Amino acid sequence: MPKLVWLNGSIVKADQAVVSVYDHGLLYGDGVFEGIRTYRGRIFKLATHLRRLEESACALRLELPYDREALSAATREIVEANDCGDGYVRLCVTRGRGTLGLNPFLCKEASTFIIADNITLYPDDLYRDGLSVITSSIIRNHPQALSPRIKSMNYLNNILAKIEAIDAGVLEAIMFNHQGNVAECTGDNLFIVRERAGAPVIYTPPLHAGILEGVTMNVVLDLAREAGIEVVRTDLTRHDLYTADEMFLTGTAAEIIPVTTVDGRTIGAGRPGAVTARLISAFRDLIAQNAPED
Repeated sequence: MPKLVWLNGSIVKADQAVVSVYDHGLLYGDGVFEGIRTYRGRIFKLATHLRRLEESACALRLELPYDREALSAATREIVEANDCGDGYVRLCVTRGRGTLGLNPFLCKEASTFIIADNITLYPDDLYRDGLSVITSSIIRNHPQALSPRIKSMNYLNNILAKIEAIDAGVLEAIMFNHQGNVAECTGDNLFIVRERAGAPVIYTPPLHAGILEGVTMNVVLDLAREAGIEVVRTDLTRHDLYTADEMFLTGTAAEIIPVTTVDGRTIGAGRPGAVTARLISAFRDLIAQNAPED
């Protein structure tokens, strides 16, 4: 069955879902989006994603053409229309059709489209054996230039780092901020585990390090605390990465994936660690039980 797309209030075939070549989302990356997972037809953390979409739009002074309730209903509609049980939703709002000039306020109305499809970010064996990554020479956008907390359509910063990863023969790259501290990967948040006083401690960069506040990241932080594992949000350096006992990444599409080498250096024992495995199990249990939509 041909894929369907929700576009500005209507469901159309994917090959008929078009936006204008004058749309500022296309011309300038002027728009916001959310990537959302579905499990057994349940839309995971939909309310949380919609709140973040609103925050991103507010930061860009982009007026959303639909309120939260309407976007929630539209997302459910397209998921059902595509029979998207276990899949991925991309909800996008662009500035809309405008002129060839930069002035965003000449765009009369924002454009909204929602895609429900499948996505496979990493092969299954990497969840078992661990992922190899590199550190990128491309730093994360300076927060005073374009806040990484805005999930905008302008992903060139991430794409340049992704190119470095692919050129190095790996699938992901760790990006640093303008201060030389760890920020995040091209599409995932980053965590390391170090033993302290005989107990494991999870470390992850703070929001001020120039990262996106990941929905899955926050879920994992909650799961760690519920498991009695201490969590510390602090600046991390390259040295912290190289000497970590464990490392893992989180993201909507990636879920939780272990990292076992960074820049050719083995992390810990060179295989997914106990804390990472415990969190993966807890996350999968959460999904299996109810995949909460709030």
